[in-house]
Amino acid sequence: MQDRKIQETTKQNRFAARFAHWFTASGVIPALLSIDAVMRDDFRMGLIWLGVAMIIDGLDGPLARKVDVFTHTPRFDGAVLDFVIDYLTYTVIPALMVARFALVPEPFELPAAAFIMATSLYCFGNKDMKTADNYFQGFPALWNLVVLYIYVLSTGALFNLALILALGALTFVPLKFIHPFRVREWRALTLPLTALWAAGAVFLVWFGKGPAPTPLLTESAVLGLWLAVSLYFAGLSLWRSALDWRR
Repeated sequence: MQDRKIQETTKQNRFAARFAHWFTASGVIPALLSIDAVMRDDFRMGLIWLGVAMIIDGLDGPLARKVDVFTHTPRFDGAVLDFVIDYLTYTVIPALMVARFALVPEPFELPAAAFIMATSLYCFGNKDMKTADNYFQGFPALWNLVVLYIYVLSTGALFNLALILALGALTFVPLKFIHPFRVREWRALTLPLTALWAAGAVFLVWFGKGPAPTPLLTESAVLGLWLAVSLYFAGLSLWRSALDWRR
């Protein structure tokens, strides 16, 4: 009876581990829907589907660790699967958006997209991408967030090109960028601010840029709060980088 219980538990563990991998793999669905939206020239829906993919990416890691995929599915590398989908949703599709929606001056659409994809390859291949305290080292190829800010703020093409070049260069600079879930410092504040930032992003894309008009005062207040939270993340990253430089 005890042996049977252990065997059933093992089967349950294996199923849970496989489910975690299936959940990670499900990120290709919003990725495909985002590509479809981009090809239909629907920037807004393309970003919304990237947001869905980002939610999956934010949840699959804790799930995989909880069910211990390394022990129960040892012949399948979930990290590689995660990297493949992340490269698609964090890099390839945003690069496609840069080219498709002419976010940079002509004729730099394709070169800018290629620059995004090339610099991101270093990020994904870098074994030192994360520091011992779980910060990202160098710009962590968050191009989906870059195109989100470009969309929400309606920044100019020249500014966008300069921003892309600067962030791509920062891929190779040992700056610390906060991981909102893994970094322990200030986590009690960072986690609720991350939720607030995500809610603000949803509002600004879904309602602020949606077909139904949003009261200007409401949109301005949400935008101001969203940018303030963004400055918190940027400031914390710069502060931690400066501390390391002084050592």
